[in-house]
Amino acid sequence: MKVVEIKDLVKKYDTTIAVDNINLSIEEGEIYGILGPNGAGKSTTISLICSLLNPSFGEIKILGEDIRKKSISIKRNIGLVPQNIALYRNFTAYENVKFFGELYGLRGQELSEAIDEALEFTGLLEFKKKKAEEFSGGMLRRLNIACAIVHNPKILIMDEPTVGIDPQSRNNIMQAVKELNRKGVTIIYTTHYMEEAENLCSKIAIIDNGKIIVEGTKEELKDMVSDKRILNIGVDNVYKVNIENLRNIEGVIGVSIDEGNVIITSSKEVNNLSKLIKEISEEELKINDLRFKEITLETVFLSLTGKKLRD
Repeated sequence: MKVVEIKDLVKKYDTTIAVDNINLSIEEGEIYGILGPNGAGKSTTISLICSLLNPSFGEIKILGEDIRKKSISIKRNIGLVPQNIALYRNFTAYENVKFFGELYGLRGQELSEAIDEALEFTGLLEFKKKKAEEFSGGMLRRLNIACAIVHNPKILIMDEPTVGIDPQSRNNIMQAVKELNRKGVTIIYTTHYMEEAENLCSKIAIIDNGKIIVEGTKEELKDMVSDKRILNIGVDNVYKVNIENLRNIEGVIGVSIDEGNVIITSSKEVNNLSKLIKEISEEELKINDLRFKEITLETVFLSLTGKKLRD
């Protein structure tokens, strides 16, 4: 069953196109990853799915219903974990979850039980009387999740849920995502961390400049660049690298700079390693590192967009 269907989705702001003719379909029970550099259109797409923004053009169906016609009933089936912490800092953990539970229409005993279940699931039940302002960053992220799941949504949207927290809290959140999915919750997940997408997502869409440039399982995405290789050359001064000369070498598909490294994507069919080294050496650059990168989601992303995920 398709729980999310998006057709020809466009969002414009004056002359800026934030979302450019996106089409995607999310099946029930998937953990669907949306990856893209900053400004690619990820958060705008999520806001459109949640009906926080109105599309300029296109159609969004959630659980088979047009979101423009049934937005209130649809919202009851969606939980949102926003990138920025959305909590009342002077409320206790219990009061925060209670507030969001009431927004979704929960009352009485049903509400009390749902609050305790959400806090217990996120490991915060023993801290339910503690104010949010006393929580660590990781605890705030978990409380954000508790508020999003108190009404037992069928679809959970998580926008960068592990930004800026310690590794242990991050691991706890990833385990919670897996457990929610095992319980039947469909999850839409955006992240800046490729290892999270590798570990969690059953399907992934890469967005750049408001468009979905590729979609598939992580294995399918890796197969798309199996005819390419990515060379990492560490140099002592990247500002002296003549990028255009490198791009003009036979077989080169793309060149980018990442800190002190030159990242070159080439066709596997063309043996151009000696020419690449010669070009860099002629710029009187010292080569500190030279290696081919293993095909991972990171290398797929770099190959397809010419950018690192955190660009």
